[in-house]
Amino acid sequence: MTVKDDPAETVRRWLGSLGDFPPSSGSARTTGCPLLEWAASGAMELTGEADGPPVVWPGAMTALLREAVAAWEHIVGRSTPVDLPLLLSGRAGALNLVRRGRTSAGGATRLLRASDGWCAVTLSRPDDLELVPAMLGRADVTEPWRELTTAGRSSKAGELADRIRLFGVPVAVLPPEPPREDAPWRVSTIAAPSRHTRLEGALVVDLSSLWAGPLCARLLGMAGARVVKVESTRRPDGARAGNRLFYDWLHAGHESIAVDFTVPEGRAALTDLIRAADVVIEASRPRALAQLGLAPDQLGHRAGKVWVSITGYGRRHPERVAFGDDAAVAGGLVGWSADGEPVFCGDAIADPLSGVVAALGATGALTRGGGQLIDVSMRDVAAAFAAAAPVDHGPHPVRTTAAGVVVECRALDRRQQVLPPRVPVPEGAAAAMGADTIRILSGGGRLHGRSGPR
Repeated sequence: MTVKDDPAETVRRWLGSLGDFPPSSGSARTTGCPLLEWAASGAMELTGEADGPPVVWPGAMTALLREAVAAWEHIVGRSTPVDLPLLLSGRAGALNLVRRGRTSAGGATRLLRASDGWCAVTLSRPDDLELVPAMLGRADVTEPWRELTTAGRSSKAGELADRIRLFGVPVAVLPPEPPREDAPWRVSTIAAPSRHTRLEGALVVDLSSLWAGPLCARLLGMAGARVVKVESTRRPDGARAGNRLFYDWLHAGHESIAVDFTVPEGRAALTDLIRAADVVIEASRPRALAQLGLAPDQLGHRAGKVWVSITGYGRRHPERVAFGDDAAVAGGLVGWSADGEPVFCGDAIADPLSGVVAALGATGALTRGGGQLIDVSMRDVAAAFAAAAPVDHGPHPVRTTAAGVVVECRALDRRQQVLPPRVPVPEGAAAAMGADTIRILSGGGRLHGRSGPR
């Protein structure tokens, strides 16, 4: 049986895994109701059957999220509270997404019933759909999703997932209970600590894309760090395509470098950037950077360097890939509809939760002097939030009124209307891809962190 921890104690345990961490006074100390906060977050509106009401489970996780953010704010000395609803539902607000039950809000992931449980499968590219005939061992597949769904019903969840995983497609089995981990990250030493312990003026080199890593970078930038986003000229961040509102919200105020990672000059520039950084954020398969000679164990690191690696299942499972929706399912973080069946929780919710957790880990490591690799597993992050202590102060009926759907907290004699996803308001336009490449790489951008060039 999974132990349900007090949220403040959970966050203290996470920070304690970084070493001898000083006691924090950053507890949220809220007397409110997490389920009402869930109703106001925009994420509840995205959780439930498409033709049914939104569901209140797993709203207890918002208490743990608030504790994690409060601890981060305390460490960095930030006085302006972070907008939690925007963290959870900003992408959905920007893209006008709605709840779709066992199809993710973004549309690329589906929950499939197996003979003994449920699987989440992500087919995000046309190439993925073309792999379905091979997954099923048939050439006559005309409707990939429908036929994959049919095949799943006669398969055990684990066997179905193993078969799909052979093709490099993200897939997850919904566990009976969230996996139990002491922390959502694993920590290893890569360098000696430094006397520099603040984010103010630190150089953050962000090699990540899409959501979790860029959100981590955004939070570090909000705390005073200088953020340089690095992209491959051959494979830019996919979030640049389509509606730019979400991308601009994450990246406004960050500098942009674009280089070709496949040529020696590009790899040399990337090496210099990584060596200069106080914090490196990446979300690649470990072998991708290793093939470039840029894995954390292939480089020397000056004192205080913090390396944040965000992957689906952690670096100990380098062969497994994940996106936010299937990673959430792997961690047991789902909603439950009135008929007792799982539905997706929010929009790719493992992404924003992992971004917050990664920022907390990076900041906590710097506070101790750095010199650490923070290996963040999106599955483990989702599991930690799925195991958040339940709200135990009475029933919380969900009612449909003339004004909309409302959640009641009888213990506090309060109610909260279920609000739609928040629409982010960027602080400006993000830099064009590579806008700062020449200036920074030529030396005009002072390419070094707080400790000076290596």
